[in-house]
Amino acid sequence: MDHPLLQSYGSLDGWHILLVIGGLSIGFFVYQVQKAIRLVMLGAQDNRFDSWFIRISEFTTGWLGQKRVLRDRVAGSMHVLMFWGFLMLASDMFDLATANAFSDHVLPELLNGPWNGMVELGYTMALIGCVAALIRRVAFTPEKLKGESQLEGNVILFLIFSITSTSFVVESFHSPSSTWEPIGYWVSGMGIADGTVVAAYWIHMLSICVFFVLIPLSKHMHLVMAVPNVFFHDVDPPGKMRPLAVGDDGKAVPLDDLDIDSFGVSTYTQYTWRQLIDSWSCTSCARCQDVCPAYASGKSLNPMKVIHDVRNYANEHAPLLLAGEKPEETMMQRITEEAVWACTTCNACIDVCPLYIEHVPKLTDLRRNAMMETMEYPEALNTAMGNIESASNPYGFGAHERAEWAADLDVKIGEPAEYIYFVGCAASFDERNQKVARSTISLLKEAGLDVGILGMQEGCSGDPARRAGNEYLFQMLAETNMTTFQELGVKRIVASCPHCFHTLGKEYGDYGGDELEVFHHSEILAKLQDEGKLPQVEKNGRSVTFHDPCYLGRIGGVIDEPRNVIGGVDVETENHGKDSFCCGAGGAQMWMEEDADKRVNVIRAKELAETGCDTVAVGCPFCSVMVNDGLDAVGAEMEVMDVAELLWEQIVARDEEIQELTARPLKSLPGSDHQK
Repeated sequence: MDHPLLQSYGSLDGWHILLVIGGLSIGFFVYQVQKAIRLVMLGAQDNRFDSWFIRISEFTTGWLGQKRVLRDRVAGSMHVLMFWGFLMLASDMFDLATANAFSDHVLPELLNGPWNGMVELGYTMALIGCVAALIRRVAFTPEKLKGESQLEGNVILFLIFSITSTSFVVESFHSPSSTWEPIGYWVSGMGIADGTVVAAYWIHMLSICVFFVLIPLSKHMHLVMAVPNVFFHDVDPPGKMRPLAVGDDGKAVPLDDLDIDSFGVSTYTQYTWRQLIDSWSCTSCARCQDVCPAYASGKSLNPMKVIHDVRNYANEHAPLLLAGEKPEETMMQRITEEAVWACTTCNACIDVCPLYIEHVPKLTDLRRNAMMETMEYPEALNTAMGNIESASNPYGFGAHERAEWAADLDVKIGEPAEYIYFVGCAASFDERNQKVARSTISLLKEAGLDVGILGMQEGCSGDPARRAGNEYLFQMLAETNMTTFQELGVKRIVASCPHCFHTLGKEYGDYGGDELEVFHHSEILAKLQDEGKLPQVEKNGRSVTFHDPCYLGRIGGVIDEPRNVIGGVDVETENHGKDSFCCGAGGAQMWMEEDADKRVNVIRAKELAETGCDTVAVGCPFCSVMVNDGLDAVGAEMEVMDVAELLWEQIVARDEEIQELTARPLKSLPGSDHQK
């Protein structure tokens, strides 16, 4: 039998038919892709052409290796089978479209067998993956997919099924090798009629053509955009925000020299081209939705919808945008104020996304515009922002009160020291968190460290202002603090607040803090324990779980150290480590109002209560407040203590035991009868 492509069908040859359907589908595909690329390139500049080794390495493991996809073992395995399968079978398109001229005349004879084996393996993997995915969607529909239209996904999977299943029939008429193509060889022995082979070929090719048409019209556009999206991912530390303007030296332009016309993002074209690629890379897998604390608590924010909103906005306003005009609708109106201000900036969505989509910056950029340009932001923030601007802390206390908690601790204040304990606003002024500061400084002194505090010279790190979008205020605080650090020769900083730990350690480098070494207090305490300068914790009947603060665990990468300080965790929460669930205070939410029936901390409190432990260890002043309030709301009687408090409690208890022993009469000591 002649190859189906070489046969005639009435007045048309197979070549003519393929040229028509193939040309139309590929032409439509190219048109839609170039339109998307033009819309993406309307975005602002973004220097993502650095750190080539990191990019290539991450691209290899993230895109080719599918490491993030495989975090979900079930759905991830199905996707990987189809992804790797298509990579292996893709070259078969050349053979199918040339009536086997590629394998017969172009490919070296030596490679023919292995190539056929690779192609058949690819078809087999893709077939297994798509069948499993179809069964999962139809028979075992995941909760997150219920209520959503499954038509698009099911059609694509059906096309993949058609492409893969017909491939073995087409393969069977081309003398398949029993060694390299066992399935095709098996099918060839079934005596399939020539007409069936011809039908299978055209079903195969038509399915591919329809697939080409649907790719740019659906979430499967990620097959095109995922490559640049993953390669040009953000190589900066997680959660790091960018300055208002960057100079030729790569550092933030000082406020005195700042000259910019607008702040943040209001229009589509103010997003960078890399931020816009995100919108065409989303697979609608809903993983970001699944881990978003705002979404889980019933708020209007859905990180997946944010990405869809940007793409839909571009497509709907494409004629105006491509003509260089500005639509009346702003990005804030499309995404909505409620969604923008609900974000806790916990970065869970970014961390879990298999295609390295950056959701949070899209929201914080909108906040910048709302805070510094349109002045349309939650009124509840006025008090905190006003206090930070006037008193350098969101509580509004005077600078002279910053060190009152340490009045009796004989600690250096405003003097040079090897380590500066950056107390932070919460531990300086909040009575509950002052106990954490006292415990921390007492432990550092107990270990013999040369440590001091800045006292009234310390200002807010600027985290609340920056996450709320008040970038100008943040930079003012950063520049002021850096001046203090430089005057005192500060090189090493210990912070018990993960937000200060992140901001000082990961973001102050843009403002002259490149050489600062910033440690979370749990890191220093764990190291001192390892060196024998501080004792190991004995729980003495306590059962302890640990709540990972987002800016310490997921964003900061500090997971083991706080657990080591408290001698390990008895029962982990369902979501812990990098997968921890937010307490609800980040992203300046600590200073905003939250509906009573949509509180993030209540969700987290329930998870903590389910461990059955009597103590929740924390490593963040905001988490301490939020977790404690959440536990009260759910009626759970659990004590919330910072890791430093638990360790200091151990030392105080031992000291009291020693004092009690030394205060006893000599005769009460063991062996005292023999000493009379």
